[in-house]
Amino acid sequence: MIYRKYGNTGKHVSLLGFGGMRFAEIEDREACVRTMLTAAEGGVNYFDTAPAYFGTKSEETFGEGLAELRRRGVPYYLSTKTFKSRPADVRREIEAQLKRLKVDSIDFYHVWCVTSLDQWLGRKEDGVLQEFLKLKEEGLIRHICVSSHLIGDQIKELLMEGVFEGVLFGYSAYNFKAREKAFDAVRAKGLGAVIMNPLGGGIIPQHPELFSFLKRADDETVVQAALRFLWDHEDITTTLVGFSNEKEVKEALLAMEGWKKRTADEFAAVKAGASASFEGLCTGCGYCDDCPQGIPIPKYMDAWNQMLLGGKPEAIGDRLKWHWNLNPEGASPCVECGQCEQACTQHLDIVRRLREIANPVVPVSEGMGTAK
Repeated sequence: MIYRKYGNTGKHVSLLGFGGMRFAEIEDREACVRTMLTAAEGGVNYFDTAPAYFGTKSEETFGEGLAELRRRGVPYYLSTKTFKSRPADVRREIEAQLKRLKVDSIDFYHVWCVTSLDQWLGRKEDGVLQEFLKLKEEGLIRHICVSSHLIGDQIKELLMEGVFEGVLFGYSAYNFKAREKAFDAVRAKGLGAVIMNPLGGGIIPQHPELFSFLKRADDETVVQAALRFLWDHEDITTTLVGFSNEKEVKEALLAMEGWKKRTADEFAAVKAGASASFEGLCTGCGYCDDCPQGIPIPKYMDAWNQMLLGGKPEAIGDRLKWHWNLNPEGASPCVECGQCEQACTQHLDIVRRLREIANPVVPVSEGMGTAK
């Protein structure tokens, strides 16, 4: 296992992390705990969960798994989150979490799921940071972190505030352009950088041919190749894989064993290959994010990506609801001024996409060739 420094905290965490939101059978507590132990035996020491994963059952499972690690004398770091922002609500949440997790403190505690700067400002005004600071002073949390779905300059602006010690954000071989600017702040502020959805929320393993450019050997799986692509990023502290079972843990550990870092030229080439492979996919560069009607276009285009890759129109609504806290009707204010299309470096037909998202009269049947 490779271990990297978590920002300026002095802690070293495993480059492969354990995400607790995708257990195959959450009711089979013994199997879930065994999956955690298999990861720990392979050197994984970063375990991440949240209060809404399987209701509260992921945190409860973690409580049992981490208790077993302590019994065996295996060191670990614990990460979880809260969406609450008012001090009293944050306090009630963490007290319940500590009981479920069977711990006295949480190593990395996140302001969870920041999806807009306005939302972040509202949560600050509610007092979330003051309460986090109190929790840290009391020893209930050790490091103040943030989980964000912002992209481009917005995520950089969030992180440059200087109040966080680490950040958790989505980043993978198919959407890396959307959040590359986050690393500017990671370096400037000395932050730990934890990656969620390293396999694109399942998109990459579901489309092995599309992502075959990542592979460097015939016997390398696309999952292994996608993880290794992220590990080649020196600024990434750990990558969270949502493990379903022991088999998936062992595959990821095997990828770590066989990993050989790319040279700078090889790394640049694979990034170029990623860009070339995704004609028709929005890369999240954010140049269109200045809609006169206030439509958060990059978020709607990200949802359109899910349909293109998965082939199911309903994937758009699912992505909007669960990832962005939006709905299809939010695209309806579009007046088709075309400003977004003029700004789009890929010349995507954004206006039509917004129209079809807001008014899905018939299922959209479309391949990858969607650039105009």
